[in-house]
Amino acid sequence: MANELFDKAKKNKKDEFYTQLPDIEAELRHYQEHFRGKVVFCNCDDPYESYFFKYFAMNFNHLGLKKLVATGYAGSPVAYQQLFLFDVKCIKESNHGTKRPYKIEINEVGDANADGAVDLSDVEQLIKNGKNTLTLLEGDGDFRSAESIALLKQADIVVTNPPFSLFREYVAQLVEYNKSFLIIGNTNALTYKEIFSLFKKNRIRTGYTNFNVGMYFFVPANWEEYHRVENGRKMVRVSTSCWFTNLDVQKHKEFLTFHKHYSPDEYPRYVNYDAIEVSKTAEIPYDYDGEMGVPITFLDKFNPDQFEIVALGIVGSIEFSSERKMEILKDGKTTGKYTVNAKGTLYRKYNPDIDSKPPAFKDVETGELFSSIYARIIIKRKGTKK
Repeated sequence: MANELFDKAKKNKKDEFYTQLPDIEAELRHYQEHFRGKVVFCNCDDPYESYFFKYFAMNFNHLGLKKLVATGYAGSPVAYQQLFLFDVKCIKESNHGTKRPYKIEINEVGDANADGAVDLSDVEQLIKNGKNTLTLLEGDGDFRSAESIALLKQADIVVTNPPFSLFREYVAQLVEYNKSFLIIGNTNALTYKEIFSLFKKNRIRTGYTNFNVGMYFFVPANWEEYHRVENGRKMVRVSTSCWFTNLDVQKHKEFLTFHKHYSPDEYPRYVNYDAIEVSKTAEIPYDYDGEMGVPITFLDKFNPDQFEIVALGIVGSIEFSSERKMEILKDGKTTGKYTVNAKGTLYRKYNPDIDSKPPAFKDVETGELFSSIYARIIIKRKGTKK
C-alpha cells in the first residue's frame, strides 16, 4: 500500500511528504564535518514548518554553520501553520490574506530565552535577531525559479526532501551547479537513466539509513489514504524511500566479503545477456570474475573500489542478444498477448525446482518457459577482464 500511495502521489503530482525530525537526525549525524563553515540551503521547505530548517537552526552553532537559508513554495498546504513570529501578522496583512512564500536567512543563533540551550523555543525567536532576516519572495518559491537559483549559487550544501515527481530535474540542477547535496528520494529513482548514470560514475550514492526500512512522512490533512495519525497529523509509510548524496559515506568505502562458491547450477545464466543471475547481494560468489546481475539494492552497499557497474539490466540500457517472440503468461497461464524479447527485460530458463513464481513467458516457436528477472544491475569485480 505504501508504494501504491507513492505511485499515486507521483501520478497526481502530490509531493507533500514532510520528513520527521528523528529521521533527519539519524542520517545527518554522520556528516557533521561536512557542514562546518558552510552555507546550507533548504530549497524545498516551508521554513518554520520544515524539520530540516528546525534541525539546522537548533544545531547551527554545534555544526559551525556559516549561514542557513530556507525557502517555501507558494502551493504548500502547510505554509504559515506553525509560524508564530511577532511580525507574521504584518506579512499576512501585506499579502491581503493570501499565502506568499518567504525566505529565511539565519546568520546567528543565540540562546534567546536564556535557558542555556538552543531549542525550538529559540527557533521561534530567531527573526528577532537583527542579523537574521525573513522576507517575502517575489516569485512562487519553486526550486527552478530565478530567486531560488540565485540562492543555490551561493550555497555550499543543499539538504531537503525534494518533490519526488521532479526528482530527475531536481538532481540535474544540483549537478549542473556542482553542489554538494543530501536529499531524500524514492528508491525507484535508482532505475532512472539519469540517476543510474551518476551512480555508475560514482557521483551519487545512498546514505547511511537502512535502505530496506523506509520512512514515515507527514502528509496534508486532506489526504484520504494514510497509515497512522501522530499528534493529530496524518502519516504514510513509504518503504521505497532512502537518502541520496554526493558526500562521503563510509559504508561505500568498505570491502564486502562473500562466502558462496560459484557453480553453474546455483547461478543460471540469462538467455539474452552474457551474465549470471545473483538474486541476493550476500550471495555474490567470491570466485566468479565475469559479469553478474544483482538486485538494485546492491547500490546501497556498492564500493566503487571493489566493483565496476557495467549497465542497468533494463531495455535501453544494455544490448540484449535474443529477439524471441514470447507469449506473456499470467500466473503461468496463457493470455494470448505477445511481446518481443520479453519487454526488453532480462530473463532465464524457468526451473520449477528453484522458482517460487510461475513462468512469465513462453517461446512461441519452441514452447520453452522463461522467468522474467526484475531490474538488475550488471556488475563485475574491479580489475577483471570482460
